[in-house]
Amino acid sequence: MTRLCKAASLPDAHILRGLLEQEGIEVHVFNENAQSGVGQLPVTEALPERWVEEESDWQQAREVVRRFEASPRIDTTLRCGACGEDNPGNFQVCWNCG
Repeated sequence: MTRLCKAASLPDAHILRGLLEQEGIEVHVFNENAQSGVGQLPVTEALPERWVEEESDWQQAREVVRRFEASPRIDTTLRCGACGEDNPGNFQVCWNCG
């Protein structure tokens, strides 16, 4: 296993894990519960980390991370045309009905 990168937040870590798994790259998220230790641990040591299972996938994984980090952040909501549920503007699929 090879460390890929740290995440700004736990949700970001899992969103990116999902994107990487869609590319066929197996990823693990570590330090999921370490943020409760901030104050006893340095903040940078408590950030979630993403690790790639296969070292041969590391370059492809870095490219996925680069695209994710370069994507614009959207703070609006979008209403799903199928079920009417409000979703964050950066969701590509409705969380309620898929």
